[in-house]
Amino acid sequence: MAKNLQSKLPAEHADTWRFPAEWEAQDAVVLAWPHADTDWAPWLSDVERTYISLAQTILGRSKLILLVKDKALEARARRLIDPDSRYSDLQLICTRFDYDDTWLRDTGPITLINTDGKVRWLDFHFTGWGGKYGANKDDQIVQHLCKLTQLAKIEHRRVDFALEGGAIETDGLGSLLSTWNCLSKRHPNKTREQVEQTLMSALHVHRVMWLDDGELQGDDTDAHIDTLARFASPECIVYQACSDPADTHFASLQAMAAQLGHLRQANGEPYRLVALPWGEKVTASDGRRLAASYANFLILQGAVLMPGYDLEADVEASMKLAEAFPNHEILIVPCRPLIEQNGSLHCVTMQLPAGTLKA
Repeated sequence: MAKNLQSKLPAEHADTWRFPAEWEAQDAVVLAWPHADTDWAPWLSDVERTYISLAQTILGRSKLILLVKDKALEARARRLIDPDSRYSDLQLICTRFDYDDTWLRDTGPITLINTDGKVRWLDFHFTGWGGKYGANKDDQIVQHLCKLTQLAKIEHRRVDFALEGGAIETDGLGSLLSTWNCLSKRHPNKTREQVEQTLMSALHVHRVMWLDDGELQGDDTDAHIDTLARFASPECIVYQACSDPADTHFASLQAMAAQLGHLRQANGEPYRLVALPWGEKVTASDGRRLAASYANFLILQGAVLMPGYDLEADVEASMKLAEAFPNHEILIVPCRPLIEQNGSLHCVTMQLPAGTLKA
């Protein structure tokens, strides 16, 4: 059963710094543009179309910081995103860096904010999802982003602990949601209590809630929480359900749903749970099952960007998200090419809370 653990951290620790929820005020979103030297090479034209749609949708709501490999890629990305030169360099900010891949959710900065308006970037070790892939360049992305002249004064803190942004969810009020499957594989020599203490200390949260069930085929992150269950508000959790008893995911996702039902808010009340529909089976050309999760959405100010997979379930998923986010517009971004590389919309983005950029 999922655990609901209270922190023993001193009160002043949590009162000074806070890990904000994704729906809070933002300054920008960070993306890294795909190119032929990344793993996107076999699908580059298709995935570029997804990135164009995603970037343009973000720019309708937020500033965009774009990582590009070199000058030529910057020119190409600008031309594709902004063919009419509508956006200034203050809205579309490009920075050149030779990255391994484009999964900014896991390689970008995790931001804390201070009651005095200060901002801290946590720079956890990125290990290529437990050594599955090369990650030396991607592990330096936060240090590179710290050099942006558009940033306000930011405290950069390197954390000697392997953690990806897609592995953690917060309600902004001190509760953290994660999966033990992922964190235990990143830290096989640590106990659950040791991992909890590190997370609570680094992220300034009061408690960690673990899910022990739920993993999607086609997801090579060892069950990132952002493919499974997400906070929509401090009182509501949206999760990926499976309603097909014949599907191999059925037992695991049913067990996960039961665990979510046992979780409690900090005030002891149960969460309102919103189940996202299970889409039709999606496979790659080589027969691999792909993880078409609707939980991998991005929250912007006034909008939720939902991944669409050209499935009948897309419309139902958007309606369910509208239930969870009644004050947000639900915008569907075509993301079928992204799941070829085992991720989706939330995985390629990282939001930067208000106060990160200069006024």
